[in-house]
Amino acid sequence: MLEETLTFFYLFDFIPVSVTSIVDILIVAFVFYQLLGLIRGTRAAQMLVGLFVMVSVAVAAPWLRMEALSWLLRQVQPILLILLVILFQPELRRILAVLGQSPVVRWFYKNEPSRVIDEIVGGAEQLAEAGYGALIVVGREVGLGPVIATGVQINAEVSADLLSTIFTPRSTLHDQAVVIQGETLVSARCTLPLAEEVEDERMGTRHRAAVGLSQESDAATVVVSEETRLISLAVGGQLVSGIDGRDLKRRLVEHLTPGDGKLSVPVASGIVADETV
Repeated sequence: MLEETLTFFYLFDFIPVSVTSIVDILIVAFVFYQLLGLIRGTRAAQMLVGLFVMVSVAVAAPWLRMEALSWLLRQVQPILLILLVILFQPELRRILAVLGQSPVVRWFYKNEPSRVIDEIVGGAEQLAEAGYGALIVVGREVGLGPVIATGVQINAEVSADLLSTIFTPRSTLHDQAVVIQGETLVSARCTLPLAEEVEDERMGTRHRAAVGLSQESDAATVVVSEETRLISLAVGGQLVSGIDGRDLKRRLVEHLTPGDGKLSVPVASGIVADETV
């Protein structure tokens, strides 16, 4: 009775179009939109195209009476689900992490600072103490596929020791930037876009690169100066320089919390020149 009350009309005289069906379609469309946004710019997007081709062939093979191909696809079908889980494991972990950070879920529990943030802060402090320059990009919602493509694929768990090792001058990967997405250090030696207009002309290449990327995406970029051993953070076109580990952790937690996108204070003065990357 309730379903008939909520029904607007019947499509083709037998498909009911109701409030429930419209909401159902909108929810499914939203889910697919979010999933496509999460995998955009990653290898999963290419694998998804391949999967679509495979499914299309599987549907067309029986219709075209391609018996051998149909038999082969039937043999693969039982292990297809396991294969998909293996292939899309990083993306599935990322989707689950995003769901866990959603505002709805956050109503039920208090979200503690991520282990990754602690490792980033620890790595920045180690690098500053050793006098090694560094650029650490922490991705958020905007895809960083073009930036990642310029570097060397790493796909390793983020740790302070790994960051210190990468940015050691003896390392072949120490130039330019590393990109972190979720709990994974995705790529190293990545090229970042330079900011063309900056308030302080003494700003070095590393800081210009950090500001440039922050103007084009919602990523947060941690900069460690080799000359001054100061730690800076670039977000939303702003650069805050000379912050300690505790302040860096607080700002990263604020920025990486869903719904936040800018630093809570204006740009600090005293931005110093940095060496060329």
